Amino acid sequence: MKTFKVLKKQIIQHAGEFESHVYKVESGLLKSYSVDEKGKEHIFMFAPEGWVIADATEQGMPTGLYIEAIEDSELHVIDKNIALQNSDKKALSRRIEVMQKRIIMLMSSSAIERYNHFIATYPKLTQRIPQRMIASYLGITPEALSKVKSQKLKRQNS
Repeated sequence: MKTFKVLKKQIIQHAGEFESHVYKVESGLLKSYSVDEKGKEHIFMFAPEGWVIADATEQGMPTGLYIEAIEDSELHVIDKNIALQNSDKKALSRRIEVMQKRIIMLMSSSAIERYNHFIATYPKLTQRIPQRMIASYLGITPEALSKVKSQKLKRQNS
């Protein structure tokens, strides 16, 4: 397993590449995302310390996601085939659990419920991630996120 450092805003995987790896975050913070035909970024997931991040595309097929450092980060790089054979079952299980819940919430939950789930999933990230990225992850505009946060604060103070 190789370890390397990446700088903030460094893209370590571009969509359309034919080689992808699994990255385990030792320190720092990564995001994976896609970009639509209008150039809008859609954040798929965040990966803080202890999390793994990867593109699920089969080896030999073009990747669908960009993976980028939000902060200076230190990563372990694992070959995808080896990772699948010798996976850190706890980290992989956690990633699948989070993605499953997120997909269900995007289909059926209100913006405030999605925001509450984000806070529960990533309790230490709200101060580390720009609001526009949180809004993208939640599938709402930054303005809608401001309203959600305001509603949440009003409910807490009631």
